Amino acid sequence: MNLQLNAAWETHQFFDKEGIRYAIMGGIAVQHWGEPRFTRDVDVTIMIPSGQEEEVLKKILSVFSPRIPDALEFALKHRICLVKNKEGCEIDISLGIPGYEEEMMRRTVECDLGEGCIVRICSAEDLIIHKAVAGRPQDLFDIEGIIMRQGDKLEVKYIRKWLKEFSYLLESKEIIERFGLPWKRLMEDG
Repeated sequence: MNLQLNAAWETHQFFDKEGIRYAIMGGIAVQHWGEPRFTRDVDVTIMIPSGQEEEVLKKILSVFSPRIPDALEFALKHRICLVKNKEGCEIDISLGIPGYEEEMMRRTVECDLGEGCIVRICSAEDLIIHKAVAGRPQDLFDIEGIIMRQGDKLEVKYIRKWLKEFSYLLESKEIIERFGLPWKRLMEDG
């Protein structure tokens, strides 16, 4: 396995041992659901009970090396823990929030990294939702790749429901269009 897949496996082993629900996001999930691309890091979202953030973050920082000074304080303030594994692969661990991300955790699927190493990744639909909310140029490319590869297997009603909610909360109609326009072009008009 390569550096990123080893780091994904390492994070799985840690979170599984600690009983922490997680979903691998980002490049590794994109490679599974969409068009393969290079990724340098591992993105993970975890769900922990409210009030246990500091305790869990301290455990994470006792196993993985912090990438910044005052990593604990930064993580508590920004809800993201920036670490690296023993081999130096960067791992971004986001603290999930109740609501949508709890639903995302229920929808995780197993992904075989090879050599019998199975991790949990977000569903294709949840990856599209995350990418549409973020809206960076690479995210838009990733959404198209997922649509092309998954096509009619996607649960479009679920995607549209959550994008509508995020569009309202963030006051941005573009969030809906980031999925709707490529879906129409590739699936409905295509």
